Amino acid sequence: MSAEELRLPPHAPGLRIGLFGGTFNPAHDGHRMASLTALRRLQLDRVWWLVTPGNPLKDNHALPPLTQRIATARALANHGHINVTGIEATLRTRYTADTLRQLKRRCPGVRFVWIMGSDNLANFHRWNEWRTIARMMPIAVIDRPGSTHRSIASPAANWMARWRLSENQGAALPVRTPPAWIFLHGRRSDLSSTYLRGLAESN
Repeated sequence: MSAEELRLPPHAPGLRIGLFGGTFNPAHDGHRMASLTALRRLQLDRVWWLVTPGNPLKDNHALPPLTQRIATARALANHGHINVTGIEATLRTRYTADTLRQLKRRCPGVRFVWIMGSDNLANFHRWNEWRTIARMMPIAVIDRPGSTHRSIASPAANWMARWRLSENQGAALPVRTPPAWIFLHGRRSDLSSTYLRGLAESN
């Protein structure tokens, strides 16, 4: 694995950077569409795809190598403002909360926003230290097909309800003191990594 794949992308104090984490197994147009929505609506300078070595909430025994997933993600992203990195392997962090602590420590002054799909918000209350994550940086939730109502009715969404911004306040989110979050609607892709894996296995 090259050093470039495992290092932090370029950054500087004051930049507004969205963090989009996952196994990206495989990366698909839904990831790209969500990232472009966040770039535009939150007026971000960059979105970093944090390709994780493994998800603590999933069975990782059949997960393709990290290098393979990074290469696929880079080919799919194909955008000057989307950076793909395997930095979690360098940080040796297993949980999102630990990764975010390290990034905040290593990138002082950067305005980070955690990006997740609405399908993840529905299960956010099962994440390790999820309330700590909400208090650590602003969160942008991107609507995904089939999970809109379930995510808004979730325990995490209910707990965070008082700190929700309206959609027209997207540009203000990166500079808000957390907890702060927003739910963004827009163009949606029906693609999912689970569907694409099933398709590949059936061929």
